Amino acid sequence: MGGCSQDESSCNSCGSAGACSTDEKQKHTDEMIQKRLSSIKYKIMVMSGKGGVGKSTVSVSLASMLNAMGYTVGILDADIHGPNIPKMLGITKKGAVNSDDGIIPFEPIEGLKVMSVGFLIENDDEAIIWRAALKHSMIQQFISDVSWGELDFLIIDLPPGTGDEPLSVAHIIGQVDGSVIVTTPQDVALLDSRKSVTFSRKLGVPIFGIIENMSGFCCPHCGGTVDLFKSGGGEKAALELDVTFLGRIPIEAQVVQDGDSGTPHVIGHPGSSVAKAMKEVTIKVLEQTIKKEG
Repeated sequence: MGGCSQDESSCNSCGSAGACSTDEKQKHTDEMIQKRLSSIKYKIMVMSGKGGVGKSTVSVSLASMLNAMGYTVGILDADIHGPNIPKMLGITKKGAVNSDDGIIPFEPIEGLKVMSVGFLIENDDEAIIWRAALKHSMIQQFISDVSWGELDFLIIDLPPGTGDEPLSVAHIIGQVDGSVIVTTPQDVALLDSRKSVTFSRKLGVPIFGIIENMSGFCCPHCGGTVDLFKSGGGEKAALELDVTFLGRIPIEAQVVQDGDSGTPHVIGHPGSSVAKAMKEVTIKVLEQTIKKEG
């Protein structure tokens, strides 16, 4: 059967990999993926139909909130062309550190592990110009080669739309436990978010629900709310598409500042309206996992 090593190291770190056929390498990679996934209880994709709706902020907030509740959480930054998760969590280190069990993910907060292509590029201004096959291979490696350990949740932050990366994640994982779809109340965002619902259904991914982000601006002076992008569209779309409405998250200026400084807003300002709304959303996501267990 060729010269493949029979240990649990990845093909990328195996000294005998050169003697393996392509099929043997893929078989071993598939075995490693199943080994990693067997230690992760829930795999959740965070999606959006279009960019600019705050999807990565929601991913970080959801992961941070789950971690604060006592769960062990991983964030897989599958946005290959726009890997913003490291910046949002204040991780400035570059490079990958290997162990006997694989690549060690960064852990900015105890119990919160992160892997992103952003760690692998020296210059953050460098454009990543990859075709679908290379992106698929990278996402596959992020699951098979990363030493995630035992996790309650793996939050997968996806790029906008329903293209290569979401397809790769759904194909590689096989059974994604649920998708969380982020939209803003404006019609153009809602139109695209509906496509994420259709995408999930076509691939057999349970839909945990829709989040209406940027739902009203909280004025820091008077405390009033201004509906910059309308309001209620996310809930209406959820009702029409027969999916759960997970809640509304308002806009606060401090969220932008915290995202740039690398401190999750829900951790740094737990009493804010955004943090309170995100906690309610997180509780509803947890309810969806309980419901899925039946």
